[in-house]
Amino acid sequence: MSRPVAIIGAGIGGLTAALCLARRGFEVDIIERATALTEVGAGLQLSPNASRILIELGLLAELEAYWSEPERIGLVDGVSLSPLASVSAGAFARRRWHAPYAVMHRASLQKVLHAAVEAEPRCRLQLGCHIDDPDEQTIITLTGRRPDIIVGADGIWSRLRNGVPGAGRVRFSGNVAWRMTLARDTAAGLLPNQVTAFLGPRAHLVAYPLREVDGFNLVAIIEGKETDAVWVGKDSDKRRQDCLNAFSGWNAGIRSLLEMAAAPTYWPLCTVDDGAWQDGRKTVLIGDAAHAMTPFAAQGAAMAIEDAFELSDCLATGIDIPKALAAFEARRRPRIARVRRRAAFNHFAYHARGPLRLGRDIVLKLKGPDALAADLDWLYGYGAQR
Repeated sequence: MSRPVAIIGAGIGGLTAALCLARRGFEVDIIERATALTEVGAGLQLSPNASRILIELGLLAELEAYWSEPERIGLVDGVSLSPLASVSAGAFARRRWHAPYAVMHRASLQKVLHAAVEAEPRCRLQLGCHIDDPDEQTIITLTGRRPDIIVGADGIWSRLRNGVPGAGRVRFSGNVAWRMTLARDTAAGLLPNQVTAFLGPRAHLVAYPLREVDGFNLVAIIEGKETDAVWVGKDSDKRRQDCLNAFSGWNAGIRSLLEMAAAPTYWPLCTVDDGAWQDGRKTVLIGDAAHAMTPFAAQGAAMAIEDAFELSDCLATGIDIPKALAAFEARRRPRIARVRRRAAFNHFAYHARGPLRLGRDIVLKLKGPDALAADLDWLYGYGAQR
């Protein structure tokens, strides 16, 4: 018996959901407004809780053609460049959390997922479908079949979310991100085998290698104003100067890296308030459409990938769809809440200043890599016993 599903949005979450559902026997239509899949942004970190699911989908060989597995994750003082703490990754991550910790370009991950969807006979991808109001009748007209389930994977500005009573609202977090890349030969001081987070007052900078650009991905996160929430994915001289000003007083080498970095883009960091993720009938939200969070735990894409797997698992149980969607929401809410709390804690710790900063540094140096790794078991080890 055919079980049709319509997914709105062909980003990382939507494509992963399509594969997970197709492998469970569902017939999947993916509807995407863009005429071509061109993932914006630059790099992303795939922690073991996310890479494990992609490997279960049979994508390991394809992903290994693009990703790197850094040997460690390091925290460094952005003023003195003194190491504060580190957690082993690389082979250690595969042993401890039974899956890789990897970094890659977002576009490469989308390319791998897109190819897998195209090769999956139960999936049909429709590009260039701009839907202002993605109601059921519009979906039937586009796909030629009535969906049993409608999945909103259309990101933080989700249109499908408007049809879910009690869904959360978008809110500016008070922080902005500058994303940029840096050529290897101009990246003096950056370690090619490490994800490094440089910490400082009211700002931090994350750097890690990207094979696709033969260099590094940089993400600078600074405090912003409410008026900053309207400017997305663009650059201006004034705004770039705001970024550089946020790192005044930092090590001169760090400022130099920011000045040399190529193609900086400015992104207001918005979140979705806690609210309903499904309508009690047949519509469900996943990823940023449901629960967009700040990137301080580097888990945005990972949570969308987890959502995709967990939704397919709940729907495959055979219980009726409203109960399956309720079970999905009940299963995911505690997990998302805990990741949000971790992101909030990291924000507090990374941007600490004054005595709090000194206390943070002492605690990190005393804790040691084994204790820090143990603190991540709940996050990175999720799903390891499946």
